[in-house]
Amino acid sequence: MKVLVADDHELLRDTLELYFQQSDGVDADFVGDYPSALEKMQGETEYDLVLLDYSMRGMNGLEGLKAALDVAGSNRVALMSGIAPRDVAAEALNLGAAGFVPKTLSAKSLLSAVRFMAEGERYAPIDFLMGEDQTSLANPLAEKLLSREVQVLRRLRAGMSNKEIARELGVTEPTVKLYLKSLFRKINVNNRTQAALFAQENGLF
Repeated sequence: MKVLVADDHELLRDTLELYFQQSDGVDADFVGDYPSALEKMQGETEYDLVLLDYSMRGMNGLEGLKAALDVAGSNRVALMSGIAPRDVAAEALNLGAAGFVPKTLSAKSLLSAVRFMAEGERYAPIDFLMGEDQTSLANPLAEKLLSREVQVLRRLRAGMSNKEIARELGVTEPTVKLYLKSLFRKINVNNRTQAALFAQENGLF
């Protein structure tokens, strides 16, 4: 299975690359912006699935999806996002996308979604489209984390920088760094990439 992932968050690309390398039968290319994704799609390599980040550089939201679908040929194209609302996901499917993948999916669910779409099916989490609450975590590993630590980890998992996390949570960057220090200690990791991979592998989101 050949997959192209386009996302401008280096942390997310690194995390997905590590996970895909550990998964049998997945060969993935990674680019950091929309123009590079289009260039890859128009090259000689044929992809079973192209995953485009909704808010990456040059994407311009659904306009970028439309253009990608126009040049896709036999490539199947899907959106992924940590911030897009349900109506965007629904519209992406209406436009012909192979699916919509929230970045909050666990690693196992993400890989299952990728395989599902690569095989010709369409994917979107029903609970996301139906608007069920996704803010709570039903995971025993999360019980030892503070609510703010969970919120920071969720956004770190989505590839956000400290500045972006601080802005979204309404706190300062030094405060985010304190939460990260505490979080790393509690889950026994040393850096952001390891924390994001831990969240994926343990199904925290």
